[in-house]
Amino acid sequence: MDDFDQALREFHLAHQARCEAADWLGKFEAALASRDPVRIGALFHADSHWRDVLAFTWYMTPVAGRDEIARRLAAEQGRTAAHGLHLPKGRKPPRHVTRLGVDSIEAIFEFSTAEGRGAGIVRLSAAAEGEAKKAWLLSTTLQALTGHEEKIGANRPTGAAYSRNFGGDNWADMRRKAVAYEDRDPAVLVIGGAQAGLSIAARLNQLEVDTLVVEKWPRIGDSWRKRYHSLALHNSIHINHLPYMEFPPTWPTYIPKDMLGNWFEFYADAMEINCWTDTEFVSGAWDEAAKCWTARVRRGDGKERVFRPRHLVFANGVSSYPKIPELPGLKDFKGEIIHSEGFDSGAAWAGKRALILGTGSSANDIALDLHSHGVHTTLIQRGSTTVVSINPSARLNEAVWNEGGALEDNDLIVASATPPLVRKAYQAVVKRMLEFDKEMIEGLKGIGFKHDIGEDETGHQMKYYRRGGGYNLDAGSSALMIKGELGLLQFDAIESFTAGGALLKDGKTVPADLIVLATGYYPQQELVRRALGEEMLERIGPVWGIGPNGELNNMYKRTPQQGLWFIAGGLAQCRINSKYLALQIKAMELGKLGPL
Repeated sequence: MDDFDQALREFHLAHQARCEAADWLGKFEAALASRDPVRIGALFHADSHWRDVLAFTWYMTPVAGRDEIARRLAAEQGRTAAHGLHLPKGRKPPRHVTRLGVDSIEAIFEFSTAEGRGAGIVRLSAAAEGEAKKAWLLSTTLQALTGHEEKIGANRPTGAAYSRNFGGDNWADMRRKAVAYEDRDPAVLVIGGAQAGLSIAARLNQLEVDTLVVEKWPRIGDSWRKRYHSLALHNSIHINHLPYMEFPPTWPTYIPKDMLGNWFEFYADAMEINCWTDTEFVSGAWDEAAKCWTARVRRGDGKERVFRPRHLVFANGVSSYPKIPELPGLKDFKGEIIHSEGFDSGAAWAGKRALILGTGSSANDIALDLHSHGVHTTLIQRGSTTVVSINPSARLNEAVWNEGGALEDNDLIVASATPPLVRKAYQAVVKRMLEFDKEMIEGLKGIGFKHDIGEDETGHQMKYYRRGGGYNLDAGSSALMIKGELGLLQFDAIESFTAGGALLKDGKTVPADLIVLATGYYPQQELVRRALGEEMLERIGPVWGIGPNGELNNMYKRTPQQGLWFIAGGLAQCRINSKYLALQIKAMELGKLGPL
């Protein structure tokens, strides 16, 4: 096939995809208008999936099966009044793709509702050749509230409040007053100034919701700067942008932690985010009568301030406080004990011996750092671990972003998958990972390393969602373990720790000068318990982890406590979900959305 024939074929396929997608959307809009479940259901395969994010249900709602999808859509349409479904200009056009082994037409569409503007994804396939295509996946997301759109692009502020304001406040004066909060309380108090806190604050700013971020470290970005010396992101730069501002095209694929920390500080300034650094959130209590929080913060100079925000957003990570296990004899150890959170560099330990308790990513990165400084290092494995090469295996989860096109479009595609489809996708990816990493995994097993591929064979990503750890994105430590340059010791071989190291059950001692506890962190619930009390913890239930409907517990959405929100995860998760969290807070501020 020559270039002309290939171009003609591609044109024909693109035209066909557009026509079939437009035809389906037209029929779907008519069926929605009728609110007839039978008409709606006729457009879906029996085994189909719908994920709604705020547009129809004001929640993150996964629905499976044609009949249930049709019933829910018909029931919600009366309030939602979805209309004007169309294929928008300037977005990825309808195209032929293969997703989860299904040859499909995938189309991005936009629509309007009674409350705002939405966008979605539909995937169409034919049950048999020659039959009309039906949907096997539909996603619908709220993107904007009518009259309260983000202040970006053509809707950007004019700057008239301070531009050429001779004799009055200029921009810097107004920023100083805004950050001081001398004359007001914020509507939203965000706890944590890393990717989660900055993302939600930036989004809320564009929706004109007064937001203050409190960060315990002296500078924005210190939560990354203060981590171990050699740390860099384990996933690629192109999936990690923050809202509204992409990283410079000159930056490396894997961003070093100090570079990222500096970007966070710059980002907070550029996005005009109100931040109080060196400030700790001490406690909070809900005032039911006033419908706001009594929130106490303590600044670095010891002075305290009580705010009365209507919303608290916990944005301080999947985990909270370092977990220090009680282990036999550990208190007798005469060397130094450091939790991984406090580890910086192995330079001071050159020529000495270290034991690292744990085999997750932090443990392995620290082991590499110690080894590079000439420290005789042994990792202690307590439980089975999923090990995945950073490149190529971990990059398989970046597949949608690797397709190119606008970040907003790719984010929409990623957000469209329902929990059953997410699991199925990870299972398929794990099979390829096992092929790529076969030699490494066999080598690890050969030295007695306990390896797994996660519950229901979904790999490290579902481990992250379920428990926030239990895996290693391998940066080279596995090869060193296999070669014997890094030691491996099973925890169940240890009788107890002693003054000089670890006493094994066979009577031998593994000497150590340093023990690093790469033992993870308590979950977010512990932070809630300490800051808001046991009663509040019982009221809201689990935070993070997989809930009954397959979505994350209490993340990015209304919780059982009015005005209490959570956002966490990697940079891509925070970028995507901060949009939906901000829309919910704005809707509450407008009286359009009540508590659960």
